[in-house]
Amino acid sequence: ANAENISKVIAILKANTANQQIIVVVSALGGTTDILLEAGTLAQNGNSSYSKSFETIENRHIEAVRKLIPVNKQSGVLGGLKKILNELETTLEGVFLLKEFSDKTHDKIVSFGERLSSYIVFNALKSHTKNVALKDSRELVLTDNAFTQAIVFQEETHRNIENFFKNNKAQIVVLPGFVAANKKGETTTLGRGGSDYTAALIAATLNSPVLEIWTDVS
Repeated sequence: ANAENISKVIAILKANTANQQIIVVVSALGGTTDILLEAGTLAQNGNSSYSKSFETIENRHIEAVRKLIPVNKQSGVLGGLKKILNELETTLEGVFLLKEFSDKTHDKIVSFGERLSSYIVFNALKSHTKNVALKDSRELVLTDNAFTQAIVFQEETHRNIENFFKNNKAQIVVLPGFVAANKKGETTTLGRGGSDYTAALIAATLNSPVLEIWTDVS
């Protein structure tokens, strides 16, 4: 939900990295997906107040960075965050101008929640450990073209996951959940609960001894 809870996530990870490699799949900050959908719908309807929803998302994530990242490292992290936010803003402007919010665009817009949160968690972890990596799940999880409820191509996805982690040396790897890509490289999503599914795909592929789902909802 906020910087305080992300700090709790980091504490959990630090307590479990002593003798094992950990893969961390994160979801969006609580409520972000709904605000992204609201922004897309407002833009589709020609309502310029979609920009207010965007500003809410922007301010919330910038605030998290400022609370989590040491001051001397904030500039670079905020620069990377702004790059992702600028891409989101441009996508929303396109919806506003075209008055079109297709399932394909829907997936691109909602994917920003996980992309932003994974970027922040990764950079926050870097303040505590150097042996951490960030990997875009869209480069691992391959799906069909059923936007919003994409079906995973299991064989190709397992191969991608195996190949990446076979060569990965980081103690902690952070990935966005929920997001994937089709064979054209277009962003797809796995539906509600998709972050849990992403974690399960990776755990199953790597024969992980433990898969833990930490959640703030019942």
